[in-house]
Amino acid sequence: MVVHSAHLSDSRGCHLLLIRLFNAFPSIKHIWVDGGYQKGCIIWAYGVLGYTLKVVKRLSNGFSILKKRWIVERTFAWLSFSRRLAKDYEHNPKSSETHIKIVMIRLMLKRLL
Repeated sequence: MVVHSAHLSDSRGCHLLLIRLFNAFPSIKHIWVDGGYQKGCIIWAYGVLGYTLKVVKRLSNGFSILKKRWIVERTFAWLSFSRRLAKDYEHNPKSSETHIKIVMIRLMLKRLL
């Protein structure tokens, strides 16, 4: 997970995310991504890191469940239950990342107990 400022587009922010992912999990080779990562990320990720990025596209304008995309949307919904993450209160991206980690740890602990 990488939180960056709003002036960075997804296609530019993907470099930060993929480099962090490569450092943590170098054995990953195939990644499903949103359509925002299509510009420049697919070629860069394969050439520099050896990742194969597959874009999960919407099938229609209406509601339809896409397997890989639904996982991400569901996770965003879980995060929005936290009062601190419901709005963007943070000025520092690092504190936003920390709050997301805290909420996810809390969710995992609730499921274990």
